[in-house]
Amino acid sequence: MAGRVLGKALAAVSLSVALASVAVRSSGCRGIPAFRNSFSSCWFHLNTNIMSGSNGSQENSHNKARTSPYPGSKVERSRVPNEKVGWVVEWQDYNPVEYTAVSVLAGPKWADPQISESNFSPKFNEKDGHVERKSQNGLYEIENGRPRNPAGRTGLVGRGLLGRWGPNHAADPIITRWKRDSSGNKIIHPVSGKHILQFVAIKRKDCGEWAIPGGMVDPGEKISATLKREFGEEALNSLQKTSAEKREIEEKLHKLFSQDHLVIYKGYVDDPRNTDNAWMETEAVNYHDETGEIMDNLTLEAGDDAGKVRWVDINDKLKLYASHSQFIKLVAEKRDAHWSEDSEPDCHGL
Repeated sequence: MAGRVLGKALAAVSLSVALASVAVRSSGCRGIPAFRNSFSSCWFHLNTNIMSGSNGSQENSHNKARTSPYPGSKVERSRVPNEKVGWVVEWQDYNPVEYTAVSVLAGPKWADPQISESNFSPKFNEKDGHVERKSQNGLYEIENGRPRNPAGRTGLVGRGLLGRWGPNHAADPIITRWKRDSSGNKIIHPVSGKHILQFVAIKRKDCGEWAIPGGMVDPGEKISATLKREFGEEALNSLQKTSAEKREIEEKLHKLFSQDHLVIYKGYVDDPRNTDNAWMETEAVNYHDETGEIMDNLTLEAGDDAGKVRWVDINDKLKLYASHSQFIKLVAEKRDAHWSEDSEPDCHGL
C-alpha cells in the first residue's frame, strides 16, 4: 500500500515537472520578439490552467472536463470537488458514472472497441500500429486495464464521445493576419498602442461555441497534414468544392502553411468531452499571413463541423471553446499584438 501511494506521489511530481517544462516553440521565427519576463510567468500560469495539476490544488483547473450534462446527452457526471480532482488524493467513495456514446459503441473506424473485447489488446503509452497512444504530457497510468486521465478525476468513466481509450490527438491551426484600415495600414489599438491581430474562428455545430478550426489526427497522418486539411474543410468548405477549386485552394494553403510558424501548445486540453479514461490532447500551431495577401485571395466559407466562419479581433474579451482562449492569448503575446487594455499583463480571468 505504501509503495502504491509513493508511486502516485511520484507520478504527480513527474507530471507537474512535465507541465512546467512545456514551452512555446517556433520554427524559423527569428524576426519575432523574444518572450518578456512577464510573459514567462504568464505562460506557466496558463499552462497549469490548461492542464490540471495532479495534486488537486488548482482552484481553477480542469473545469470543463467536470461539467454536466455531458455533451450531446442528459448524463450527469458525479460531482468532483476541486480538492479531490487529483488522483494522489485518496477518495474511497468516488463513484463515477459510466458512459460511452452509442455512436462510439457502434464501432466506426475512428473508434476503439470496448476494453472487454477479447480481440482488443491496445498498447498504451506507445505507438500502436498507426494509432498514437502516447501522451504529449508523458506516461499515464493504467488501472484495471483502462488508461487513467493524467489531469485527474472527471466524474465519468468510459469514453463518452471520444473514440480512443487514453489520449485522442487533435490539431488546431491558428491562422492570423493584422487588422488593416481601408488604406492597408495596420490598425493600432488606442489604449495598448499595439497592432490588432485577427484570427479565423469557426462556430461549432455541435455546441454553438466559437473556436479555432481543427480536428482529429487520422491514424498515420502527420500533424502538418491534419492542420492544413482541417482548416480547408472547416474554414474554406473544401469538401464541397470541385476538383479544380480544390487544387486552387491547395496551392494557396501550401504557400500559407509553408511559412514560418509557431507551435503554441502541445498537450492535454480541458475539454467537456473528457472522461477518466479518454481525453483530448492537441497541438496548436500559428500560421501568420504577415501581408494578408494569401488569405485575401481565399474566401472563408464554413464547412464540415463548422456552422459559421469569420475573422475575429484578438482581445481578452474572447469566450472560446475548451482551452482556445488560452491559445489565442499566447499567440497575441508571441506576436506582440494587442490583447488587453490593462497596462500590466493579466494572467487571470482565462
